[in-house]
Amino acid sequence: MAASTRSQVISLYRLLLTESNKFPSYNYRTYALRRVRDAFRANRTITDPETVERLIVEGRQTLALIQRQVVIGKMFETQKTVVEY
Repeated sequence: MAASTRSQVISLYRLLLTESNKFPSYNYRTYALRRVRDAFRANRTITDPETVERLIVEGRQTLALIQRQVVIGKMFETQKTVVEY
C-alpha cells in the first residue's frame, strides 16, 4: 500500500471513529464504533490497490451516512439510559 493511500485510510478511520462518538444514543454509539473497528480489522491485510480504493469509497459513503444519522439523532434525543450516567 502506498504511503498516501495508507494516510488516507488512517485519516478515514479516525474520522469514522470521531463521528461515531458523536451519536447521542449510547446504543448507536457503541454499535457504530464496534462496526468501524471490526471492518478495519477485517480488511487490514488487503493489498490490492483496486480493492483498497473501493473500500475507501465505501468508507466515505459510510462516513456521510453516520454524519446524517448523528444530525437526525440530535434532533430527536431521548432520555439517557442508566449506562450513560
